[in-house]
Amino acid sequence: MIAPMLEAPTVLQRCEDLARCTEEPGRITRRFATPALARARDLVAGWMREAGLEPRLDAVGNLIGRREESGQTLLLGSHLDTVRDGGRYDGALGVIVALAVAERVAQRELPFALEVAAFADEEGARFDTAFLGSALLAGCVNSRWLERRDRDGVRLADALDAWGGDSSGLDVPPRRDLLGYLEVHIEQGPVLEEADVAVGVVESIAGQIRASVTFTGTAAHAGTTPMGARRDALTAAAEWIGAVERVGRETAGLVATVGEVEVEPGAANVVPGSAAVSLDVRHADDDTRHAAVERLRALATAAGAARGVEVVWAQAHETASVPCDPRLTARLAGCAGTVTGVEVPRLCSGAGHDAVMLAKVTPVGMLFVRCAGGISHHPAEAVAEEDVGVGIEVAASLVEELARERV
Repeated sequence: MIAPMLEAPTVLQRCEDLARCTEEPGRITRRFATPALARARDLVAGWMREAGLEPRLDAVGNLIGRREESGQTLLLGSHLDTVRDGGRYDGALGVIVALAVAERVAQRELPFALEVAAFADEEGARFDTAFLGSALLAGCVNSRWLERRDRDGVRLADALDAWGGDSSGLDVPPRRDLLGYLEVHIEQGPVLEEADVAVGVVESIAGQIRASVTFTGTAAHAGTTPMGARRDALTAAAEWIGAVERVGRETAGLVATVGEVEVEPGAANVVPGSAAVSLDVRHADDDTRHAAVERLRALATAAGAARGVEVVWAQAHETASVPCDPRLTARLAGCAGTVTGVEVPRLCSGAGHDAVMLAKVTPVGMLFVRCAGGISHHPAEAVAEEDVGVGIEVAASLVEELARERV
């Protein structure tokens, strides 16, 4: 078994330090354009300087540390934002492992520039703008996103400008100087734990659709409105939520989730007049995912029609499935095999990652690190120090191999 690398304890301690940067005491919550995320960003900027990188902020608030060299740029990193009440390692581990790699090669001449990115908004937890941070580097920020509002009514453009970003500077060309992008991330699933392997290599990232579905009926007195006369928005939504689970179970490889339900007026003695429901559907095959979504749209319409309830479907976000670069993936698997002494698993990621956006402009590779129980987006996220050490060693080996090839 591989001994823990010297950098691993520091990586874990820094993840703990970042966990204290939160909007909510007792929980880990760092949403886009918040003071909590700014505090985390400041910590990482200091660590970038220690690693010999020069940090800068871009228009969307991404923090990027650069080691200037001639030639193209190799980009490492992940994201600093979290879901609400999330874990310590989703995103943050990849940023700090990237810094450990930068420190490892700090004294080595490189035939390319090296950057570490700490992306500002991968989760989309505040404005439903998943991959906003990395979309800037890909030159594909949607200007309509600037008009989105969070639950407090704050407009994204205003939040960005108040946070030190520049809402007028998002229309930028895609990066064309990138040699490649490597992202180290916790697996967020059980495969590596079941295989008893520290790391695995990602071959593809599943496509994803997010939508909001609003059921609108008529609010009415719960005691005086006969059952047959009701236009109950929540019962229509509830029937459809059951259908979402059924379609997800019936379609091999599909995952379909309702994670948010907002009911109005929200009183025990009032028939619900409105129910707004979120939907998240993912599959490695885009045609299968699209077919499932169309089926769910039809089922939502049917559930509403049976009760005289109007249904409005609004798609918030879609990304196609993304293959990781075959050559970079093969190199990464080779490095992982050399470090671990075994042939590591190759996986499809059901979670989205900033690599989805970066794949539009450069070859991407992803390395998964085993996490306990496959738990993620939860305070119970946990990784072993030894596994983190293996992840650092594999990532550093890849950087050194790429450097040797280009000398």
